[in-house]
Amino acid sequence: MATFFAVGPFPVSYLVVAGGAGGGYNFGGGGGAGGYRANVVSESSGGGAAAEPSLIFSAGVYTVTIGAGGAAATGAGANGLQGANSVFALVTATGGGGGASENRLGGVGGSGGGSGYGNATGGAGVSSQGFAGGGNTSVTSGYVSGGGGGGAGSIGGNAAGGGTSGGAGGSGVASTITGSSVTRGGGGGGGEDNRTAGAGGAGGSGGGGAGGQDSTNGVAGTANTGGGGGGGAGNGPTTLAGAGGSGVVIFTLPTQAIVTFSGGVTQTSATVGVNRVYTVTAAGPSDTVTIG
Repeated sequence: MATFFAVGPFPVSYLVVAGGAGGGYNFGGGGGAGGYRANVVSESSGGGAAAEPSLIFSAGVYTVTIGAGGAAATGAGANGLQGANSVFALVTATGGGGGASENRLGGVGGSGGGSGYGNATGGAGVSSQGFAGGGNTSVTSGYVSGGGGGGAGSIGGNAAGGGTSGGAGGSGVASTITGSSVTRGGGGGGGEDNRTAGAGGAGGSGGGGAGGQDSTNGVAGTANTGGGGGGGAGNGPTTLAGAGGSGVVIFTLPTQAIVTFSGGVTQTSATVGVNRVYTVTAAGPSDTVTIG
């Protein structure tokens, strides 16, 4: 049996989360969470999808890439930048869609970005990876906060009450792949219209950053969760938006398997039951993991 596992094939469980997007500027939408893909038995992938099919790896060399979070928008007329994709072998999670600045639509991505004021709907999420961003429920209102970014687990919230408060970021998805339950893939909250008594939208559970309000900037998404950045507030004063959080790749292999990584990879590992769990927090496009 030990010889079998030393040369493969190997049963593999995985969780792949892309980088979250940056938030929008001035009544800005929250950044969408990075796409979330998992095949852990009895858990979920993003966008309300069931766990992906079981996976078997032969001994070999496989790509591993961690998507960076997208930068926040820094001026009117531009969205926050989309997060970068994360990759594990043939599994690619799509970066989150950028949060919109005023008069712009939220970006499409793993989870969609929230819209800025003047738009009723947010950007779309990728099927089986994440949900759409939120918008503004009353685009004719004089008060025009941003919608929340979509999360891996739920749609981003619409700006409340015609825009008096920013929409909340969509929730993330919990996984026990590391041996304890951790939620990742939360959307960023929308920025507030500072002429109101409202507030910036709350960041979604799982690393989403809160939206800006008054003199408080939007909060960045949490690193290695794929969380979206919070949108910037507008009108007296305009505050800055937050950047998206980087993604992560987590996978398990039987403890007998021999695993090595290329030099650009940052990772930790721990034994959980009969498996060893590898958590990769940084890796570039040319990085690899060798199994067997």
